[in-house]
Amino acid sequence: SESYPQLQYHHHALDGPPNRADPYTMQSTRSASPASTSNSGGRSSFTELQVPRTTLARPNSAHTLGADLDPRGRKHSSHLSVGGSPSPRGFARNASATRLSTDARPVSYIDQLSYMPPAPNLDNSFLRAAVGSNASLLDSKRTLEMYRANVKKTNDPKVQHEFAKMLVQMAKDQLRHIPPTDAERRARQDLLKEAKEILTRAASRGHDESQYYLGDGFFTGLFNKDKEDWTKAYELFQSATKQGHKEAAFRAALCTEFGWGTSIDYAKAREFFRASASWGHPGAATRFGKACITGDLGLIGRQFQREGIRWLGIAARKADEQYNAGPYELGLLHEVGYGDAFYDEEYAAQLYTESAKFGHPEANLRMGRAYELGQLNCPKDAALSIHYYNGAAQAGNAEGMMGLVAWYLVGAPPTLEANDMEAYEWAKRAAERGFAKAQYLVGYFLERGIGCRSDPLEANVWYVKAADQGQEQAIERLKLIREAAAGGAHGLPETEKKKGLL
Repeated sequence: SESYPQLQYHHHALDGPPNRADPYTMQSTRSASPASTSNSGGRSSFTELQVPRTTLARPNSAHTLGADLDPRGRKHSSHLSVGGSPSPRGFARNASATRLSTDARPVSYIDQLSYMPPAPNLDNSFLRAAVGSNASLLDSKRTLEMYRANVKKTNDPKVQHEFAKMLVQMAKDQLRHIPPTDAERRARQDLLKEAKEILTRAASRGHDESQYYLGDGFFTGLFNKDKEDWTKAYELFQSATKQGHKEAAFRAALCTEFGWGTSIDYAKAREFFRASASWGHPGAATRFGKACITGDLGLIGRQFQREGIRWLGIAARKADEQYNAGPYELGLLHEVGYGDAFYDEEYAAQLYTESAKFGHPEANLRMGRAYELGQLNCPKDAALSIHYYNGAAQAGNAEGMMGLVAWYLVGAPPTLEANDMEAYEWAKRAAERGFAKAQYLVGYFLERGIGCRSDPLEANVWYVKAADQGQEQAIERLKLIREAAAGGAHGLPETEKKKGLL
């Protein structure tokens, strides 16, 4: 299947579940695809904390158009995938031969860490074939001139499109300083201007990839001096859709759903979503399937709920690193039993594992809990629980971070030694993301000096933040502190130092 750059949008969850028992009262993904600045499910930009002796470093990924793309335009996942050979019986259950699943449950936590995503290929081999093998021996400026000269000699829109993408990547690489120098800004704008002109010519000749790429550039402001032009973007998405471009159809659907560059039109949105999904787009299949089940976009009725399950099945089979929510959403249905989605916790676990493999935060969180508590017919397995919590945490999920906090407080030898300092650091990461329970916990750690220097004043700041969100433990703690200040008893007994925190 074809690959495309990361989407630049946020999708908001729907209000009002259907009248019948609805699995979407569970924590469902909030985006049709991972947003570049968020979760669907998208990746966070916070500085990663490494779990000592238990994780490998995860490569950073930028989410701007043309950044770190492979030759086909798709970014590689920054999340550790679940891989490995099938597990022996007694450690984890065998994979079903008749159901959607990953290869099998990993043999061990260490085996899972051995998988690393493929490195992006940015050698411009598509263009180099037209220049010659000696191009690699030239400096970048002379190589660019050789590429430019050869592109001018051809009328092939594919070659022109690839050259334009290379110019976009070079434009990104110009910004080496923070803030960028005037020379860097000028060089960047010159490269983007040239790329825009080349893409415009190719798009005018009906090249669908150029139409989509140019549209995405207008949507993000990349080709318009950082000023978004959603109207122009929507027009280009429409043009590419007429030629069967599934990603452009998906983007056009989002534009008509949310009124980006055009008026809100749910009828058109349904048409675009259905077309893109029928062409095998996992993001469109996920969004359209959820709309059918929740009654959104005017899709109300039992027949649409049945159709929604079918579309989610397609999304689950087509899922990848960029659109990884399909298996998770279908798993939510099978975990509780919903309509034609029969009740099967084991199958739900397989679907969650599939999404987690592609870096879905909530799927990683769900499997972390399953292996911690022995849910979904999974055995209690500290190593796998830590692995999945870590996957959620690295994706910016605050509850996943709190899962790691719990494991660091108690330890799970030999996989993970207890480490109060790491527990504090992960709790602080979650607290900085506004998670009320983590804010209370950071305050408690600071008050007691658990994993950090004792600082009652700073602890009080975090208690107040948590209490402002209605966190009951923080409210009670502030009450005790006020009583102590007035001459009452202060604090909890030392024997309660780590009990009942999580």
